Amino acid sequence: MFTVKYLYQTFLNIFMNKKVLILGGAGFIGFNLAKFLEANRDYEITIADNFMKKNRDGEFEKLLASPKVKLIEADFSLAESYDLLDGEYDQFYMMAALVGVDNANTRPHEVIRINTALALYSLEWIRRSKIGKVVFASTSENYAGTVEAFGYKIPTPEEVPLTIQHIGHPRFTYAVTKILGESGFLNYGKMLGFEVTIIRYHNVFGPRMGFNHVIPHLVIRFRDKENPYRIYGAEQTRDFCYITDAVEGTVLSMETPGTDQQIYHLGTGVEITIEELTRKTGEYMGFKGEYTYQPTYPGSVSRRSPDITKSKKELGFVSKVDWKDGLKETVEWYNAFFDAGGVVPDKISFQ
Repeated sequence: MFTVKYLYQTFLNIFMNKKVLILGGAGFIGFNLAKFLEANRDYEITIADNFMKKNRDGEFEKLLASPKVKLIEADFSLAESYDLLDGEYDQFYMMAALVGVDNANTRPHEVIRINTALALYSLEWIRRSKIGKVVFASTSENYAGTVEAFGYKIPTPEEVPLTIQHIGHPRFTYAVTKILGESGFLNYGKMLGFEVTIIRYHNVFGPRMGFNHVIPHLVIRFRDKENPYRIYGAEQTRDFCYITDAVEGTVLSMETPGTDQQIYHLGTGVEITIEELTRKTGEYMGFKGEYTYQPTYPGSVSRRSPDITKSKKELGFVSKVDWKDGLKETVEWYNAFFDAGGVVPDKISFQ
């Protein structure tokens, strides 16, 4: 039952003007989060990013044209960059990280350096600033080893222990830094007195998501006329969460009262195989050829699907976009991008 205090606080959270910082606001989720807030809230929004992915496209420039949005461009893996930020924000979305399996496998030392620096320098900046609440973006990768090694149940709840199976394997460097980040933000929050909520994303996808991810890989390989088409890790399962649902859950985790020191899974609760994903992508691409099966990336887990009961109960989060509908929109966006002469900006691998 909602109390008068709860309803009043919710009203204030939604309608009062706030200063919001999105570190990593030019990334896939960060950009869509900023776009949502600009369209739906009367907030003063600061996007801070280094533009490593070179994603200053027309969509981003349109967002920057809003009087509610300003940009700070700097390398926030460097301590001095935080001097460019203001000393007070009502909401701080910590979205910045070097992500992607390709980066982890080819540049594990940079994944560790950049993500560790981002967490540490953000926390030390908070120490000398006035921050109302923080949402730290984490990942389902943090407990992937637990399910694989110890057979924990699937769908998996938030309280599952976090495990790295092979500490020296580059594949797990991203998860190592996110585990550190979760611990850092939760404990700094308790000691310094600011609110913190952790969200663990599960395979967020959608248009403009970049190229170092499974769905863009699939599209590019279909466009390259691969036949027979190789399906890597066909029986592996994942929960694919469309970007609009992920953004809604992110905002709910920030604006719902009583979520301090809590962890939430953001996904759909629908577990599908990589084969299902690949064949549905092929259908949208008009593929009429044959499929063959290949092993997956070393270190990739066999099953992953979140229990989202807590997010439903405490945040009121329910995903709205079916993965097949989201996939169709995503495939159409990438086909339009390439048909218009777009090129992959970075070297990527396609295993």
